[in-house]
Amino acid sequence: MGSLHEECGVFGIFSHKVEDVASLSYYALYALQHRGQEGCGIALNERGVITCHKDKGVVKDVFEGGNLSSNEACRMAIAHVRYGTTGPDSRTNVQPLVITHQKGSMAIAHNGNLTNDAQLREELELAGSIFHTTSDTEVIAYLITRNRLCCPSIEAAIEKTISEIKGAYSLLVMSPSKLIAIRDPWGFRPLCIGKLGDGYVFASESCALDAVGASFIRDVEPGEIVVVDSRQGEEASLVSIKTFCKTQPSSLCVFELIYFARPDSIIDTVSIHQARLRAGAFLALEHPAQADVVIGVPDSGIDAAIGYSRQSGIPYGIGFIKNRYIGRTFIQSGQSSREKHVRIKLNPIAATVKGKRVVLIDDSIVRGTTSKRIVRLLREAGAKEVHLRSAAPKFLYPCYFGTDIDSSEDLLAYKHDDATMLSLLDVDSLGFLSSESVTKLSDHPCIGFCTACFTGDYPCPPPLCKGRDKYTHFLGEEPNNDTE
Repeated sequence: MGSLHEECGVFGIFSHKVEDVASLSYYALYALQHRGQEGCGIALNERGVITCHKDKGVVKDVFEGGNLSSNEACRMAIAHVRYGTTGPDSRTNVQPLVITHQKGSMAIAHNGNLTNDAQLREELELAGSIFHTTSDTEVIAYLITRNRLCCPSIEAAIEKTISEIKGAYSLLVMSPSKLIAIRDPWGFRPLCIGKLGDGYVFASESCALDAVGASFIRDVEPGEIVVVDSRQGEEASLVSIKTFCKTQPSSLCVFELIYFARPDSIIDTVSIHQARLRAGAFLALEHPAQADVVIGVPDSGIDAAIGYSRQSGIPYGIGFIKNRYIGRTFIQSGQSSREKHVRIKLNPIAATVKGKRVVLIDDSIVRGTTSKRIVRLLREAGAKEVHLRSAAPKFLYPCYFGTDIDSSEDLLAYKHDDATMLSLLDVDSLGFLSSESVTKLSDHPCIGFCTACFTGDYPCPPPLCKGRDKYTHFLGEEPNNDTE
């Protein structure tokens, strides 16, 4: 895997009987930590008063020391984990965002990336809006508050806002009395619904429902607005608004299946574990190898390696031990430090690979730098041959919907032909999953995928320019394609 990052995870809860929604939100963020490690936050609703604690860092660090507490009056919360591509002074972009406006207050958490945020931001600024972040989440928040002035309810304001924004978004919005979940009409980013006692929870992945003891109900449909509301003491009701459902082709980001999601999650009826096994089996059919052992790069390459092994009949072996205690903030200044980082994070098991022909399965090959270092580790451990296989197709095009691939120029497969890549990676053979097979990772006929980073076929028109670049100077940050 070569330095590709998903952009966020969201969680929300509404319940009258659960005693501590803050703690449940905390546990859910732990379950979603793989979706973002740069910052996190939880917004609590106590009798209509919304408070928020957030900061840069991982969940255990941001909420240490008892700085998260709620009482029986707190019946709603939304939470967020974030991965950002800005510099170190990006605390202002940590979510949830809390907005106070004429109709009250609102908290919002967002996973995805708008493609028309530059135009919308300019329109709002010209109308007098003052932005405090470089995030397109703030654009969405301002549109909702503006539309709320002329709409009878916050859900009506959100419905009007959906008609104005384009791109990828799974949103949670918390008003003084309602919790609302929204998914874009293409369904780029996942969002599911669970039942917990008398209330409901929403999460980016079903693994977060498991973490809080909620039962899975269903996924939020692409284009759907789901509103949870109740009067004090009454069981919460779930209302679905489907104005924008089935207006666009289903386009779940296929990289959720390949890499982003946890293997124990189910997204849009698809078992992530089974999808990765299937990817490995397709790889074995498309790119067979004469080898003695199949190994996977921990963690997201393991399932595909097992699938390759089962299909090919080549034994599966544990090729690497991953250090679970190394953080993403590990100092990596200079080439020497980066090499040491790989050695500390991954250590090959010589007994598995020494003197053997090895099939190495990784979830993807993006820029190629990490793959090259991992191959070197196997060579040094005594591997006789290394046959590298990618459980994703070749990355050739930028992503505008929520990952940090903002240009083709850094992509290995875009810059080099197969022979050159073979030489640069120092492997005996190289194979990528075909773009045809990647769309078959789900056998559900109604689930479509966005594969634009492989094919250049964008379900939603990409932005005309890099919209955020001209809006970052006032925060002292470098231009970026950051998103929540």
